[in-house]
Amino acid sequence: MTATYLLEIGLEEMPAHVVRPSVMQLLDKTAAFFKEQKLTYDEIKPFATPRRLAIMVTGLADRQPDQVEEAKGPAKRIALDADGNFTKAALGFARGQGVQPEAITFKDFKGEPYVFVEKKTVGQPTAEILPELKKIVMGLTFPTRMKWGTNHFEYIRPIHWLVSLLDDQIIPMQILDVHAGRTTQGHRFLGHQIEIASAQDYEADLDKVFVIADMAKRQAVIEDQIHDLAVKNGWRVDLDPDLLEEVVNLVEYPTAFAGHFDPKYLAVPEPVLITSMKDNQRYFYVRDQSGQLAPNFIGVRNGNQEYLDNVIAGNEKVLVARLDDAKFFFEEDQKLSIHDYVEKLKKVTFHDKIGTMYEKMQRVSVIAAGLGHVFGLSETELSDLNRASHIYKFDIVTGMVGEFPELQGVMGEIYAKIFGENAVVAQAVREHYMPTSAEGDLPASKVGATLAIADKIDTILAFFAVGMIPNGSNDPYALRRQSYGIVRILLANHWHLSLAELQAEIASSLKKNDLTFKIDWQKNPTEVQRFFVDRLRQLFGEKHLRHDFIDAIANSNDLDPTTINEVAATLDTHREDQDFKPTIEALTRVIRLANKIDNKPDQIKIDPSLFENPSEKALYDAVTELQADFKQQTVEQNYQQMRDLRPIIESYFEENMIMADDEKIRRNRLNQLLILQRLIKVFGDLQELIVK
Repeated sequence: MTATYLLEIGLEEMPAHVVRPSVMQLLDKTAAFFKEQKLTYDEIKPFATPRRLAIMVTGLADRQPDQVEEAKGPAKRIALDADGNFTKAALGFARGQGVQPEAITFKDFKGEPYVFVEKKTVGQPTAEILPELKKIVMGLTFPTRMKWGTNHFEYIRPIHWLVSLLDDQIIPMQILDVHAGRTTQGHRFLGHQIEIASAQDYEADLDKVFVIADMAKRQAVIEDQIHDLAVKNGWRVDLDPDLLEEVVNLVEYPTAFAGHFDPKYLAVPEPVLITSMKDNQRYFYVRDQSGQLAPNFIGVRNGNQEYLDNVIAGNEKVLVARLDDAKFFFEEDQKLSIHDYVEKLKKVTFHDKIGTMYEKMQRVSVIAAGLGHVFGLSETELSDLNRASHIYKFDIVTGMVGEFPELQGVMGEIYAKIFGENAVVAQAVREHYMPTSAEGDLPASKVGATLAIADKIDTILAFFAVGMIPNGSNDPYALRRQSYGIVRILLANHWHLSLAELQAEIASSLKKNDLTFKIDWQKNPTEVQRFFVDRLRQLFGEKHLRHDFIDAIANSNDLDPTTINEVAATLDTHREDQDFKPTIEALTRVIRLANKIDNKPDQIKIDPSLFENPSEKALYDAVTELQADFKQQTVEQNYQQMRDLRPIIESYFEENMIMADDEKIRRNRLNQLLILQRLIKVFGDLQELIVK
């Protein structure tokens, strides 16, 4: 026998962004609960609106299966006395297992007979287990929580009703003063309170009171309605997936409508209009068939067609107010120059422990210039980079960005072009913010990418310099995201940059240009390097690289993300090769012995006159050849040469006692290994690799 179970949590309206994650959390935790309770089912289907989180379980078994478990007790020699009677140990074991002594059997275990008993547990009826779901309902986690009344319990929003039905049977459950039953609520304005006769009727019953509980069906209704409006008016509509998801979870009974605004507002830059419609009002903007933005929008109301004209008029009025503001700021902002805005930045604080935005731009201009040369930018690109780095924050003090903060950078590019800057400079002003999320778009131009790296590096080093280092989940200035962005930009452009040396070089440049602003830019170097290493670990973890590979490459002697990424790809490519294990073993033996040198000189000299065996000269010649090509070759080519070294290394160890009694010979051999070790370290700490 199987049944259908319905659980609905009725709430005050939830924020749209928590609706889907919350109901999926409820689904996942319920599935885990059933697995733990050994209750089988066919499917768990989620339902969610702003006012409810619900799941319907179909094909749910009517009881747990009976369980037969075998328990092992004491050895037979302990369980029986000399007369063959059960001892206290055996009787106590049987009593503890809830069986009679007659149930005891003896079975061989590791060559000796032991006491065993079979213990049968009768499965409980499902109806007696389901009330335990209360713990899951109360244990759901949310990004924000609140209390209500005099209760200490916290939840995303106050709970107003609970439905808990196994077919037509109410399953008791109580949270605070709310008792589960069969009563649910329809649409707040169009519907009314109803009773659900049976769990199977849930969706159909809610349809009658203007609630489309299925998120997928609600989305399909919205998409169809928007499509119909677009066809009717000859529009093209961009169904932004994030906006669509938000709108789906803002309504219970959607009705799409079309609105209009005065074409004069089309003189305002398109990103401003789109932001006003999409981000501020949750409208879908529309284009004509030529792709031009049209003076229209599509909204979705939480209701039916009644009084829709009033709804449209109200939404148009609200939007026009926003557009009036935007038009005003756009016209007013053009009355000043970029120079005027840059001067204003002298009074805008970046952080009270670090300084002003103007001072930040001064530092970034120096950092960007250095990076531009490292990345091989052309003279024209360096000139554009210099100009962009001296103005790139100017738009944050414009009226438009003050009103629409999400447009910082975007308005910077638009205004820069209006004020006569060339397209490359203007583009860099926008791109320096990128990526704006962990997996967000990266700068498309070299100038923008370089400026983005310089700005992010300045921010990270500044906060580390004043001791504001992220710890745990605490990262108020998004330094992790910014450092991850640096790594992604470097990899995307195949740029090489030693993060291990970067801090010292930047500190020297800022001091030389008298731009330290009384901050120690070399402070916390170990923490800075570890911070970037953690981002590399994050990157390779997301690529599902083996943990031992990650540990190995994260210990590279040169924190160059691009090289490290190439190392990861090379090692991962060859890990299944037949000669991978002996190659790694030979190289790690070199590393271990070289580590025995206490004082490792920067300049290492080898005296060939001290060679006693042909293998010493063979290794010397091979490593000398490898050194000559090492920096010019790809990581793959270097690995191939390292692999070719293996027989030479093995012969070297067979013929020579590395720790020879003669100090000069011992040191000469260790120096040979030390030179090779420094080349091997490009691949990280190969001792971390697990080779089988």
